[in-house]
Amino acid sequence: MKSAIDDLQSEIPINIALSHDTKPSASVARSLNFSRLPGSFAICRLAANAPVPEWALRGSFFSVTSTADELSIVCPGTQVPSEIVHENGWACLKLQGPFPFSETGILASFVRPLSQRAIPIFAVSTFDTDYVLIKQDWLEKAVQALCDAGHEEVDWQNS
Repeated sequence: MKSAIDDLQSEIPINIALSHDTKPSASVARSLNFSRLPGSFAICRLAANAPVPEWALRGSFFSVTSTADELSIVCPGTQVPSEIVHENGWACLKLQGPFPFSETGILASFVRPLSQRAIPIFAVSTFDTDYVLIKQDWLEKAVQALCDAGHEEVDWQNS
């Protein structure tokens, strides 16, 4: 029977070390650079058949995903009309890509330290890289967890 540790090791190469209190700790196999995008973002849900609204297409970062179930939008929180179903207060971390499609485990290695600390995330992927949104209230704890795991925060203006 496979353990949770076996499952983790099959997803991405990690090193497991037991501390004196026998709690396993994992470290990432690869250090990733990331930056904080300026501003606060909202995650919105519209009906699947809704047209993409003009307000969703403004700003230096926005994402629109359409499925048979919903139209999902990530955009600056200040531009979302109050009648739209949404959740405000998300910070956005950008992984410093580009990453080739053949490279596996990038997003998993980045979010693993967050998951281990029960920090909720919302991920958006593009052709070149990944973005991880984290509630503002969790941001400092998240950045500390990422740095503790070997990832490095860099200035967004140089990314």
